[in-house]
Amino acid sequence: MEKDNLKTPQLKKLIIKIFKKHGLSQSHAAISAEALINAELVGAYGHGLSRLKMYCDRISKKVINAKPKIKIKKISQSISHIDANNSIGFVAADVGIKKAIDNAKKTGIGLVAVKNSGHYGLSGYYAEQAVKKNLITMIYTNAPPAVAPHGALKSLFGTNPICFGTPTGSKIPFILDTSISMINRGKIRVAARNNQKIPEGVALDKFGNPTVDAKKALAGVQLPIAGFRGSGLAWMVDILSGTLTGGNHAGKVKDPFDDFSGPQNIGHLFITFRANLFQKNYNQRIKENIRTIKRLPKIKGVKEIMYPGQNKFKRFKENSKKEINIPEIIKKDLETLLN
Repeated sequence: MEKDNLKTPQLKKLIIKIFKKHGLSQSHAAISAEALINAELVGAYGHGLSRLKMYCDRISKKVINAKPKIKIKKISQSISHIDANNSIGFVAADVGIKKAIDNAKKTGIGLVAVKNSGHYGLSGYYAEQAVKKNLITMIYTNAPPAVAPHGALKSLFGTNPICFGTPTGSKIPFILDTSISMINRGKIRVAARNNQKIPEGVALDKFGNPTVDAKKALAGVQLPIAGFRGSGLAWMVDILSGTLTGGNHAGKVKDPFDDFSGPQNIGHLFITFRANLFQKNYNQRIKENIRTIKRLPKIKGVKEIMYPGQNKFKRFKENSKKEINIPEIIKKDLETLLN
């Protein structure tokens, strides 16, 4: 592969080709490629092309099932439980969010639990799908050990993201998608691959000392947001996405890059409900809510008070017009995976 930049359709074709070469069906390869490219377009590079080789390695070692038989168990008109049969996480999450949307459209609320899945990329990507259907959503998923519970010396919780989305009455959705760690693990992995330092105050090495060395951080402990509060939120997500769903929990989720001893069995929880369930004029009320906050006096240097999702939407729009940059290290991955 000679080019340093590729247009989105070219890159999508390439990723689909790679996934199909590794045994995914056309439709599963397309779903996975779309999610990876979305991460690149919104600037979440730690969840984009930098993870492609990892997914393919896991398929090759048969700890991701390339031909899953996904089962959907109907519990009620609103509630479904999905066994993803160790499919690639993108596909499991695609089935999960679509089922949650369908349930909410029928009954007003959709509650869908997924077990036997894998890492699915960005929670916000799935939240946007629900918000486009005029639904409010909350999404939870757990991850491999990275953060120590408050007071513990050993990492056990993942960086367990919390995601909330709502329509805003405009084309830009409100999407809060944040890990409970100071920075997400993907950024540290990218820094480690590129021999870059990480910011101060985000991680400790394995001896409990503060570090800016990305490799030492990966072997050590990531720090949660807001001390014991962040640790509590990580625990909450572990319960909702792991204990509740039938997925692995309490530190049992395997690291996708380093542990090929078996499937990850990650759990996801998708909650969706109609925005106008209680107030028919919800869109008018949310517009008023956002307008009130945006009109507040601003501190020096701030031009606009932004709501979660605005910056990401802007980056997506800008990056969609450009070719996607392929760093040298990713080019090598693509060449390896194509040969």
